[in-house]
Amino acid sequence: MSLMVVSVACVGFFLVQRACPHTGGQDKIFLSARPSAVVPQGGHVTLRCYYRDGLNNFTNFTLYKDDRSHVPIFHSRIFQESFLMGPVTPAHAGTYRCRGSYPHSPTEWSALSDPLAIRVTGVHRKPSLLALPGPLVKSGKTVTLQCSSDTVFEHFFLQSEVTFKKSVHLVGELHGGGSQANYSMGPTTSALAGTYRCYGSVTHSPYVLSAPSDPLDIVITGKYEKPSLSAQPGPTVQAGENVTLSCSSQNWFDMYHLSREGEARELSLSAVPSVNGTFQADFPLGPATHGGTYRCFGSFRTAPYQWSDPSDPLSVSVTGNPSRSWPSPTEPSSKTSIPRHLHVLIGTSVVMILFTIFFFLLHRWCSNKKNAAVKDQEPAGDRTVNREDSEEQDPLEVTYAQLDHRVLTQGKITHPSQKPKTPPTDTSVYTELPNAEPRLKVVFYP
Repeated sequence: MSLMVVSVACVGFFLVQRACPHTGGQDKIFLSARPSAVVPQGGHVTLRCYYRDGLNNFTNFTLYKDDRSHVPIFHSRIFQESFLMGPVTPAHAGTYRCRGSYPHSPTEWSALSDPLAIRVTGVHRKPSLLALPGPLVKSGKTVTLQCSSDTVFEHFFLQSEVTFKKSVHLVGELHGGGSQANYSMGPTTSALAGTYRCYGSVTHSPYVLSAPSDPLDIVITGKYEKPSLSAQPGPTVQAGENVTLSCSSQNWFDMYHLSREGEARELSLSAVPSVNGTFQADFPLGPATHGGTYRCFGSFRTAPYQWSDPSDPLSVSVTGNPSRSWPSPTEPSSKTSIPRHLHVLIGTSVVMILFTIFFFLLHRWCSNKKNAAVKDQEPAGDRTVNREDSEEQDPLEVTYAQLDHRVLTQGKITHPSQKPKTPPTDTSVYTELPNAEPRLKVVFYP
């Protein structure tokens, strides 16, 4: 009898479980964002709810936003497999959770997932990111990443796709009218190598971020034996002489990297086999202008942020004055080039001026010769000339002749205004010679 009662109770409990949906399954579920939970403003992100290890997708799932702000999604809406959200705006920023229904029991829902923060970037101006003392870090040493901005950010977020699974939250501190935050890493290992960026945000909207800082590559050195570095034609060269630095090693490196003290960036070249059995890369530096201290490193393509020990330092010194001995092809060779061009210009101008004066004098000489010829050939006829017409033309020069016993004498005056105001006692007749220029006048005295 008691066995029968227990059996009926078990059947009843099973029927109730099947008939009434419930929540609170014990299986751990997760909410993920692809390609990243940090989404540029205007971009898209796919949210997916799943069991552990990403297996056994739910038949359906529901998405919740913790802060209950208004966004273009539905808290009670049921999705299948995944949900594409976008284009995102600052209103989409916040924390999300999901719960799913089991494939074998559609009426049974799981517990809520852990919260997933969706951060929308590009709303504020980007900060800067530095590595102290530098981005090349000896394995086992410590490096400090410093986010800073002239905008006052209460929060900074440090991100690396390789090093961190989630963004590292840093508290911003006031500094010089702006803000900054430091993150110390060490002792460094190969796991900390990679590309980093940082973002800033303000307190009232911590999930609305600035644009990302410029990327910063952290390179871990000391993984392999050091290569050697040499200079051709030698470490001491004349100014303007071409210099090539050669990095080589017995080890089979894929890449070589050349750094110069005082400069943040490095030059990288592929390694090639050389005739002496080493792997080498030649860095042409071009015409030497100033010296410096150089080092080179070797690395492999499979681990681009893990380099060898640095080569021994190589100091390149430059002697001579590059501005005198080796002029740049794109710049004036010396300060004397400007006066030389000036002399050419002045000489050309003087020649043009002299040519103009010569042409003017030649024209005057030919004109005077022509006038004299006309006066010798034309008969002296009497013709009265209107004085008013003569003055209106305002000739620059008047030529007159006095006829005395058929002997012609010639003189010149510079302007009609210089003629005597009182006419001579003898009667004068003015006659214009035919075919003569308008300014030619002949005066006959009886």
